[in-house]
Amino acid sequence: DVSKALTAVRAAISQSAKTHGRKPPLLVAASKTKPVSLIKESYDLGQRDFGENYVQELVTKVPQLPSDIRWHFIGHLQSNKAKLVARLPNLYMVHSVDSQKLAVALNKACAAVGRKEKLKILIQVNTSAEPSKSGCEPSECVSIIQNILQNCVNLEVAGLMTIGKLETEPIPDWFKRLVDCRDEVLSSIPSLKNKELELSMGMSGDYDMAIEHGAT
Repeated sequence: DVSKALTAVRAAISQSAKTHGRKPPLLVAASKTKPVSLIKESYDLGQRDFGENYVQELVTKVPQLPSDIRWHFIGHLQSNKAKLVARLPNLYMVHSVDSQKLAVALNKACAAVGRKEKLKILIQVNTSAEPSKSGCEPSECVSIIQNILQNCVNLEVAGLMTIGKLETEPIPDWFKRLVDCRDEVLSSIPSLKNKELELSMGMSGDYDMAIEHGAT
């Protein structure tokens, strides 16, 4: 039952935020492989932010659903697919920019499709040091963002993102490293000093610890 599940998740997030003295973070409903009918049901219950992992699935779903949905691309994005996502008018944010190469491709794609507003992006950081996982090294964060600010006029760096290790108990270090990355970015890049950079972290198995560390 979508209504019960959504109510339970919202209540759990709200309680966790209250416990840790934090503002409740944005809930992005992961909708990969879910049918359009189920997404519409969640939409009718007030959910507006949905996350997709696969380009083709996102491109197929967008025209079938209300135009005020805020779509988040949360999967690994290949540079050659950048134009496909950039042309979606209600693509709100790409969470998985992990290299300068991808940022440049997205920037060019936004220009090529005549996107009216800057595309919000998050820099994906591999805070759990897994060789198989996408994401830049924490030490690369500042230089990647500096390059984007200088060379990618069609992108807006909205914050940072990390995914903790799956199938293991969450540990605070994954989230603390992302907080440290954000602090380093803010102290190293004067133009971002007063910007509230988002921290996208935490899924169903580790959201409480992520909220404790300041997930937004």
